[in-house]
Amino acid sequence: MHVTTMTPAATFLFMLPAAAFLTTLANAATTLFPSPPAAPVPPLCAASPPTVAFLRAGCATTLYRVTCYDSLIPYGCAFQTSHVKLARVATDVNHVRLRTLSKRVKELVAIGGATPSLRDCAGTISSAAGLARQSSAELAKLDNAGPAAARSEVRWAISNAQTWLSAAMTNEATCADGLGAAGGEVSRETARAKEHTSIALALVNGIPLPP
Repeated sequence: MHVTTMTPAATFLFMLPAAAFLTTLANAATTLFPSPPAAPVPPLCAASPPTVAFLRAGCATTLYRVTCYDSLIPYGCAFQTSHVKLARVATDVNHVRLRTLSKRVKELVAIGGATPSLRDCAGTISSAAGLARQSSAELAKLDNAGPAAARSEVRWAISNAQTWLSAAMTNEATCADGLGAAGGEVSRETARAKEHTSIALALVNGIPLPP
């Protein structure tokens, strides 16, 4: 992400420590379509070579490795080489995209003349955004527990995040299928959101269990 000028508020966000960043990220969607959502906050710093290598390896396990790398590298300082933190950032980015999409679909419905499929999408995408938020909250608890987290606790958190992200993907597919090729803007953005949900799910799957 390239930033040429910053408002005082943006400068403040840029200076946040990694812990505050993770809280701020889920509340910072600002860009509407047709352009893809911008990164929620400015990058904290340039990612180190170990972080770059770690992210590339993680993204290689996803179906969308280029999208994965491009969307997450701005937040390298937040996850560094932590599988839990990386999955958490991915779910936060996914939540921001889904929340922005949900807002846009509701705006289109409010304008009037919306098809039944588009009205259905307003509900399913909103639900998907909530599921992504739940997944992020679950990973946040695991992240806060740190190395002290018991194996059963890690398994439980991973299982919950997997369930909710899978349900979010089902909602996204339901919206896309209902709209079909005539869905235009919403269909395109739903497909992009589904990629990010898939990425988040793959990275959750990559969280290793403690001995």
